[in-house]
This record gives sequence, structure tokens and C-alpha cells, in this order.
Amino acid sequence: MALKTSQAFAVWITGLPASGKSTVTGSLKSLLDEQGVDVAVLESDVLRKIFSENPRYGESERDAFYRRMIWIGALLTQHGVPVIFDATANRRAWRDEARRQIPHFVEVFVDVPLAICVERDPKEIYRGAAAGQASDVPGMQAAYEPPESPELVIDGTRETPLEGARRIMAFLKSQALL
Repeated sequence: MALKTSQAFAVWITGLPASGKSTVTGSLKSLLDEQGVDVAVLESDVLRKIFSENPRYGESERDAFYRRMIWIGALLTQHGVPVIFDATANRRAWRDEARRQIPHFVEVFVDVPLAICVERDPKEIYRGAAAGQASDVPGMQAAYEPPESPELVIDGTRETPLEGARRIMAFLKSQALL
């Protein structure tokens, strides 16, 4: 049986594509599961396919996508469901809007230099951009605006995803959110 958290919260894990956001998210979800906390993961790649059969990544499409994603996250937290956003959200304004709408909001920046993200590139996003097959890749053609004051920064070149997830858990506990 899942336990209710003391207060529903949202953790937005942001960083460049291939920085390790999804791996940190998976580790955090596992740790929360071990604590009996049932959390909803809003993963951008999954939601894009639900919202659109042929997702586009232009500015107006991203605006519409993140408005929907934030609305879902805010609704879930209003109903007592903790949320993890696993999404680049390359514009700071989108993450700031989530912070305005969700009272217990934690922004986590997975900090990895672009060159290392390009080397990792498991989805071949950067290769596609270099070959002219993608024109809106954050960090390349589209700007990535890192958070100005995230609650946590995970150094994705020095910390394992599990170490990062443990630090997030410790922060949530320190804020009486768990």
C-alpha cells in the first residue's frame, strides 16, 4: 500500500539532452518506491507522443507542450500526488511557471557539459542535429537556459545517478516533504 506524503511536491529534473535526467529520475523513483511513496513521473518523450502523433520541437509547439505538462503536474500535486518532471525544458520560463503553480516545487539541474552530452548521445539527438535532420536541439540550435537558483545541482560527470537521487531524497526530507 502506497503511503501519502506529508505534502505533495514536484521535482523538476532538468539539464541538456543526454545529461542523465532520465537515469536520475529512475533512481529517484526507485528510492521513493522503497519508502512507499507513489509518485507520478511526467516524462517529456512519453507525453509528446501522447499529445501529438508527430511531435514538433519549434518554439510554439514547445510552449504548448510545456503548458500542458505543467498543468498536469499542478493538477496531480493538488490532488496529493507527488510528481517528477523528467524534461529538458530548455527555457527557464517554463520551469519558473511550474514553480509559480506548484507550492512545493524543487528544481534539480543535472549539470553536464555539452561536449560530454554529445559523446553520450544515446538517442542520437546531437548526431541528427549535426547531420541537419533536427533543427531545434537544446544546446545546439536552441538555447538551453540553466536554472538560476536550483534547489540542487547534480554534477553528472562526478556523481552517479543514484548519488544524485539520494541527495534529492535528503533534500525532500529536510524540507519535510517526505
